[in-house]
Amino acid sequence: MDMDLRPLIVLAPIVLVVGWAAYNIIKAAIKGEAKLFGERGNNPFGKSGS
Repeated sequence: MDMDLRPLIVLAPIVLVVGWAAYNIIKAAIKGEAKLFGERGNNPFGKSGS
């Protein structure tokens, strides 16, 4: 019962990229500078003056 490594070889880079992107998005969200959520960012606790 040898394990087939092909799915692992295919999925490992995908998981790596998705994990890295999620880490960067979360890091930006904590700093409140993720601009893809609109002009005021996605930080509800930050500058709320519209």
